[in-house]
Amino acid sequence: MRKQFCLILIIIIAAAVHSIAAPLFHDVRPGYGVTQIKWLSDYFEPLKGTWGDTRVYVLEGKEPGANVLLLSGTHTNEIAGIFASMIFIEKATVKKGKIFIIPWANNSAATWSSVSYDKPENQINPPVYINFASPSGPRTIVVGARRTNPLHQETDPATYTHVSGVEFPGYEARNLDRVHPGRADGTLTEKISYGLFELVRKEKIDMVVDLHEAGTSSRLANMLICNPKNLDMGAMVVLDLEFEGVYLKLEQSSEEFRGLSHREFGDHTDALSFLIETPNPSQNSDAKSPYTIEDPQFPLWRRVYTHVKTFLKLCDYLQDFTGRSVLIEGIPESEKFKENLFLLYN
Repeated sequence: MRKQFCLILIIIIAAAVHSIAAPLFHDVRPGYGVTQIKWLSDYFEPLKGTWGDTRVYVLEGKEPGANVLLLSGTHTNEIAGIFASMIFIEKATVKKGKIFIIPWANNSAATWSSVSYDKPENQINPPVYINFASPSGPRTIVVGARRTNPLHQETDPATYTHVSGVEFPGYEARNLDRVHPGRADGTLTEKISYGLFELVRKEKIDMVVDLHEAGTSSRLANMLICNPKNLDMGAMVVLDLEFEGVYLKLEQSSEEFRGLSHREFGDHTDALSFLIETPNPSQNSDAKSPYTIEDPQFPLWRRVYTHVKTFLKLCDYLQDFTGRSVLIEGIPESEKFKENLFLLYN
């Protein structure tokens, strides 16, 4: 009886802690290229003070040019994209144009961990952490879950109905990459999405790039997915990358499968829209760990470099497809990624 009482008390305390809404802070050490730090709630005020609010890092050049949004952490267990975003925040300088970077697009998902993909979660576990040493000292990066923390949003419906009318299993109501373009009066996850779309509209974003990972045997692994309106640009990027030793498949957004960033940002805003997928061993069904750094076939450094190089190549082609360009300096060469990825950070 005493053990049962203690268990109930622990659950009540955990729920109470998570009900005190406040955005999660992360170990990000901005470099000199960061000219401003904002919040997603600056673009959609109802997110302020919620677990869905998240920091937006701005790198603005002295010359006007293209405006670009780089997203990662839509699924906070897909760590290569997060580490790639941090490279730009900590090392890049923008000479022309403006880049907005959101390392944890779904900040609520970073407050817990789960390995569930195609079924509802049956328990709430604390997040895990990657600890590493950088030139300025010890660093810690959280590895979270795929979906919004269940404690931060109302109970999953039996079926989630997207704004287009497409239906998903109820637990996908907490998957940020199924609810785009969001709802202003919707769930926390839908409000996060709506806030991202407000940023794109208000900042007149020319291109959105969303960084993801997939299981190593997934057809999505090593893929650049393009909204139909920018498929030609994606094809040119993939060809160029192949000459430089980075191999990606090319795919066009599906008309039937809704809610994904590459489809909805391209359809509902003026921005070009892309999604990059790298292969993550920790997303395999037989994974032994929530994160993988030193895999002989899929090391973290290579996955991060693929994201970084592909984003840079997409930026290179902006002038040809929008008439506006962005110029980025300060990103290390591939050899530095391979030598010691973690020493690249501040």
